[in-house]
Amino acid sequence: MAQAMVSFRMDAELKKTTEEICKGMGLTLTSAFTMFAAKVAQERAIPFKVALPPLDPFYSEENLSHIERSLDQLERGEVISMTLDELEDFVNEGR
Repeated sequence: MAQAMVSFRMDAELKKTTEEICKGMGLTLTSAFTMFAAKVAQERAIPFKVALPPLDPFYSEENLSHIERSLDQLERGEVISMTLDELEDFVNEGR
């Protein structure tokens, strides 16, 4: 089979770390990338999930909506301020 040269740039620290890991498995960086390419060709897909990192749930649409409503209540003076002890007493009174 004819060989082809592949050349690309990557972060130097990433390359070093990857080489060390491959060496620990008895592989060269070239053999690891060749295995990756063979798997891509076999599966006709990237052999692992590629996705954006999950969003911080704090910034979810639902939570931002709750925050907006809370701020509106605060501006209208509809917010009751209590200490934790007062809140616990309030909750316990309802039982």
